[in-house]
Amino acid sequence: MPARHMAHMAKVMAAQPVLRDTAYGRFMGASAEMFERTTRRFGQPEFGLDSTVIGGKTVSVTEQAVLEKPFCTLTRFVRQTDRKDPKVLIVAPLSGHFATLLRGTVEALLPHHDIHITEWVDARLVPQSDGRFNLDDYVAYVMDFIRHLGPDVHVMAVCQPAVPVFAAISLMAGLNDEKQPLSMTLMGGPIDPRVSKTAVTQLAEQRPLSWFENTVIAQVPAWYPGAFRRVYPGFVQLSGFMSMNLDRHTQSHMQFFQHLIEGDGDSAEAHRRFYNEYMAVMDLTAEFYLQTVKYVFQKHALPRGELKWRNPANGRLVDVNPAKIRKTALLTVEGELDDISALGQTEAAHGLTPGLSRDMKFHHCHPNVGHYGIFNGSRWRTEIMPRIRHFIRQHGKGYDPIPAADLKTIPDKAPNAHQS
Repeated sequence: MPARHMAHMAKVMAAQPVLRDTAYGRFMGASAEMFERTTRRFGQPEFGLDSTVIGGKTVSVTEQAVLEKPFCTLTRFVRQTDRKDPKVLIVAPLSGHFATLLRGTVEALLPHHDIHITEWVDARLVPQSDGRFNLDDYVAYVMDFIRHLGPDVHVMAVCQPAVPVFAAISLMAGLNDEKQPLSMTLMGGPIDPRVSKTAVTQLAEQRPLSWFENTVIAQVPAWYPGAFRRVYPGFVQLSGFMSMNLDRHTQSHMQFFQHLIEGDGDSAEAHRRFYNEYMAVMDLTAEFYLQTVKYVFQKHALPRGELKWRNPANGRLVDVNPAKIRKTALLTVEGELDDISALGQTEAAHGLTPGLSRDMKFHHCHPNVGHYGIFNGSRWRTEIMPRIRHFIRQHGKGYDPIPAADLKTIPDKAPNAHQS
């Protein structure tokens, strides 16, 4: 921290008129900014979605916290419109980045849906007096959010939450809960990591749980609200993210350094915008992280039929049985080039839900798309989102029709029915 403050002071000095137009001043300023940004802890970014376009007209959007819990806030994007559109709960991943990683996901869905999203809280900011948070608590949170939103909700899980969302809906089905959601969309999630191996699954399988606990778990420093809470720190996760594509990140930072020296402000600012978001990471509670490694990636408890949920309210163990799902339609989405949740891992959910009829089970695999491409980017907006939109409307009723202006040249496309 002291070194970072010194670098910031050097950057300010280099920006003074006497230095900023000299080769030495530009080199000093670029070096200082590189060091300061590399060692900075970036805060939670803003969604910044203050408007959307519905029927060719721009309408304002505001964020509203509708339910707050110690480790998560359920946020609604309130559109200033009277339209009756499907209510969608997006369960954001709790795997390092903030929910704003799904900004593009929300932005594309917003014109056609009443969007709610889980904004997970950085564990270093949660006092120990608020208790623990593990995989069982995560599942309980999801059930609470679904019940709060009512039986007309559609649930979308992106990546990591596919397992706890699938478990939550299985438990609600087992209870014959009257607020079971109309549909669930599971996108690029590790329902059965045994199906196809990736670097993520191999690491989990090759190391004992004690290695993870001794190597990547730390205590929150004393100056944060969550002082001394055991966590999987955000900076450790970030190093893992970047090491997967180290050459690309190194080249990007070298180019950034050159842009700063050359005074190419536009290119430098584009780099800042991307990495301000990419390097904003959060701590996860140790118990949640370790349980996920153990039960999802080592024991494969869900596909083996061995997953049990311990009710945080009374401590009772309950079997998680997806075969009891009969009322919630299922759509799985995968990317052909996904190297995090590879082909087949998410589609495995279909084999675990024999209680669903074939007209309630769909699968879509998108060609030439990696992990992030299935929920962000141009192909998500123009090819994948319309399929999800069609699926959601197909399994609900009473919605206003989508304005023709919003369909543009891209019609709704139904995914192919899954063949059991």
